[in-house]
Amino acid sequence: MQNESTRNTILFIVCTVAILLLYQVFVLQPSTERQRAAQPAATEAAADGPATAFRPETAVFTDRRTALATGPRVPISTPTMAGSLSLQGARIDDLFLTNYRETLDGDDPVELFRPQGTEHAYFAQFGWLGQNVPGVPGPNTEWTLTEGSTLAPGAPVTLTYDNGQGLRFTRRIEVDEQYVFTLTDTVANLGAQAITLAPYGSVQRHGVPDDLGRQFILHEGAIGVLGDRLRLEKYRDWEDEPRIAYESTGGWLGITDKYWLAALLPDQTEAIDAELRVRRVGEINIHEANILGAARVINPGRQITETQRLFAGAKRAEILRGYENSLGIPRFDQAIDWGMFWFLTRPIFMTVEFFYGLVGNFGVAILLLTVVIKLLLFPLANKSYESLSKMKMLAPKMEEIKKTHGSDPQKQQQEMMALYQREKINPLAGCLPILLQIPVFYALYKVLFVTIEMRHAPFFGWIQDLSARDPTNVWNLFGLIPWDPASVPLIGGLIGVSNTGMGGFTLSLSVLAIVYGLTMWLQMSMNPPPPDPVQRKIFAFMPFVFTFIMAPFAAGLLIYWAWNNILSILQQYVIMHRFKAENPIDTFIDRYIRKKAS
Repeated sequence: MQNESTRNTILFIVCTVAILLLYQVFVLQPSTERQRAAQPAATEAAADGPATAFRPETAVFTDRRTALATGPRVPISTPTMAGSLSLQGARIDDLFLTNYRETLDGDDPVELFRPQGTEHAYFAQFGWLGQNVPGVPGPNTEWTLTEGSTLAPGAPVTLTYDNGQGLRFTRRIEVDEQYVFTLTDTVANLGAQAITLAPYGSVQRHGVPDDLGRQFILHEGAIGVLGDRLRLEKYRDWEDEPRIAYESTGGWLGITDKYWLAALLPDQTEAIDAELRVRRVGEINIHEANILGAARVINPGRQITETQRLFAGAKRAEILRGYENSLGIPRFDQAIDWGMFWFLTRPIFMTVEFFYGLVGNFGVAILLLTVVIKLLLFPLANKSYESLSKMKMLAPKMEEIKKTHGSDPQKQQQEMMALYQREKINPLAGCLPILLQIPVFYALYKVLFVTIEMRHAPFFGWIQDLSARDPTNVWNLFGLIPWDPASVPLIGGLIGVSNTGMGGFTLSLSVLAIVYGLTMWLQMSMNPPPPDPVQRKIFAFMPFVFTFIMAPFAAGLLIYWAWNNILSILQQYVIMHRFKAENPIDTFIDRYIRKKAS
């Protein structure tokens, strides 16, 4: 029976490692290539809606500079954004986020919007829809700039369009110091007939992002709160159903990336029709998030005014919460993908953010968070460590039982359980702190992976991005050799080149990973060894295996886990010292330090 148990244990570990490796090779790595190479065809919906008013007819691409030079533009300049809006269609289609860089070492700001006609075009536009109303401005309409020159906070611009058939359209565009544009549209009916118009807003993305990641980790695609429900549609699901319709009062709808969001913000008191639509133009799927307001009758000599807003920027939690409060946008901070453990992820992020406000370093904030978590879990962990310390003290008795009943595994197990009962020890107590750490680990991983605050956040020394893996690697002697091992196909494939915070289960090995492995080994050495010799060898091998498994994870996670191991070691040492149980720290001190001192 013992041999069978040992064999099952070994088989379980081998199968687990094999599944992880196979999943990495055959599922994770090919996923991005599949998403980029194949976009499923989408059937063009025939239903009437906002899309009929702005339907591009070509998929021929031009470069960004040429696209920007094709017509007159109004510059955009704010403390957080730079770009321009096109007078053709009055589109907001050229936007950079100046407070963020594309790469850690580069100077190029993050590009959010791209003009129509370029590859991966991405923009927002607004207008009116009407049945049997001639001359309603469309995507190719040339507006006239009548007031202002550069759109900036406190410096709005006004655009006008007269259709020559009795309708005059006026659009006043404002922008704040963060990421919200406010568009106030006025339509004056100078004709002799009443007309009916409905306002619309649309965010369009042509294709999918080049850096579309592993979507099982985070949500990228359509997002919004409509009808008091959070609506999420990943690109692949969005393309499976070319038109998805919603009805709501207020709310918001848009397209989200990992860190960036473009969202339509209608009047929160008005009924709206919202839709997600996918259309096929050539080889490109055009993804649209549209909001259509209620139809309004404009009698002769009268005018109506409609206000719409657009959020286009970084999903910074503090900013989203600010707009949620000031504009009454429901659950706007849920544009951040907090994950299934949101009830842990959000408090953990808020705690890290609080400590960051005190110390000014997110890495130090993570260390302080770890201390707080340790204190919260201390009562349970204390009982577990006490049980482990007692088990370590009972090691001689356990060995005696093993020798006495070595030929009778059933009797041996009975005697062991009897010993545990007499000494009031729970042999599984040591698992409790680890189990409690799993959801915390996942929640912190989500915080590091999806929050813009952690992007390019430095720690100390060589760690300049807590959300990315430790850049050091054993293949170049941890940076001592000026050589990039990822440039070699074989080694590059082994170490992985993903910088997403979880590059997969590869042979990457960094300084932080080694520190994590050593602290894990020391922590496990504080625990009593398993009675079975094979299990003892497996447990001894686990720190080595987990060093490689954890190496591709974000540096912030390794800092958290290594520091957590150190705190656990100190906690367990104090408890074992109190019980006068033998531990490797005292053994080391007696063997080397005190011996040399004498």
